[in-house]
Amino acid sequence: MGVRFGILAFPNVQQLDLTGPYEVFASAPDAEVHLVWKSLEPLKASTGLSLTPTATFADCPQLDVLCVPGGAGVNAPMEDAETLDFIRKQAAGVRYLTSVCTGSLVLGAAGLLKGKKATSHWNAADLLAQFGAEPTQGRVVRDGDLFTAGGVTSGIDFGLVIVAELFGEATAQRIQLMIEYAPQPPFNSGTPETAPAAVLADAKARAAGSRQAREAIIARVMAQA
Repeated sequence: MGVRFGILAFPNVQQLDLTGPYEVFASAPDAEVHLVWKSLEPLKASTGLSLTPTATFADCPQLDVLCVPGGAGVNAPMEDAETLDFIRKQAAGVRYLTSVCTGSLVLGAAGLLKGKKATSHWNAADLLAQFGAEPTQGRVVRDGDLFTAGGVTSGIDFGLVIVAELFGEATAQRIQLMIEYAPQPPFNSGTPETAPAAVLADAKARAAGSRQAREAIIARVMAQA
């Protein structure tokens, strides 16, 4: 039997958080990749791309790898009992529990990051401490069988790391070659440390509402813990 990957697909998910690792996972030999949600009805990512789940919480098999992506829609799953219960149940049997971007906040809300090193999008990583995690900078951060990836594009790096763990480095390198993953960004603005001050300030201002909403959610989650 091949390796079973499952990626949570929820309304307003950041599509590249999901499709980046999906492309890598689906390119591995004998891989079985599920998009998992409450129903099989099509849903839309935050930028409008339509996605169709392939398994529901009720019929999803036990996974080897569970990945929780992030994005604008991550706030609702952080407080959704059905979603958190599914994640906890799967986490008990997976080989690797993983997230991309702010998906780690959902793992935190599920109580799965206590005492663990973890990362997230740069504008949310510090919030992980409220879940008892140790915020750790990095494109991919590992703590035992927990792998968390930074913001959005780091999902591709993360996917390759997981494939290397499961299938060996040669397989991961072949996939990297076939998708020609050799980033040469036109600007050096990919992190808060390298972005111009004005660009960073503008990005923070645009994300301020979402940040405040997540802070309020975390406060409610922790009050019930």
